[in-house]
Amino acid sequence: MEKGLLHLHSLLRWVILILLLVALYKSFADRHKAFTAGHKKTGLFLMIFADIMLLVGLYQWITGPWGLKSIQSNGMGVVMKNAAARFFAVEHLLGMVIAIILIHVGYSYSKKNVADTVKHKRTLLFYGLALLIILISIPWPFRENIGRPWFPGM
Repeated sequence: MEKGLLHLHSLLRWVILILLLVALYKSFADRHKAFTAGHKKTGLFLMIFADIMLLVGLYQWITGPWGLKSIQSNGMGVVMKNAAARFFAVEHLLGMVIAIILIHVGYSYSKKNVADTVKHKRTLLFYGLALLIILISIPWPFRENIGRPWFPGM
């Protein structure tokens, strides 16, 4: 089950990245036009998939060997001195939670009664920051000691 959840977590990474890019492109391309239901739906799907990813990731962090169990067995001091253990126990979790909060804030602006140009600017800002934090917090294959395959299990 752990391996299946890891594969699901890795697959959802691509779904979220694609949805973020689509949402950013739509808001940028239509920044002087009306904020439509399509913009709002893209943000909603992004938020739903991000929340699913968070739940799967939290389950992995609690039950898997790299999160809570690593901190409990080694102690926080040892985990913080090891770059790979620190990344998965602290940095990855913290970065992704912040990114998901930014996605929620960006989506909340799509529901506010403000000018459409303001909605586009705010979603661009918050989704752009979320994308940046996600790209930094992903264990890309080229990252030393923490890299994971592009498509695990395939």
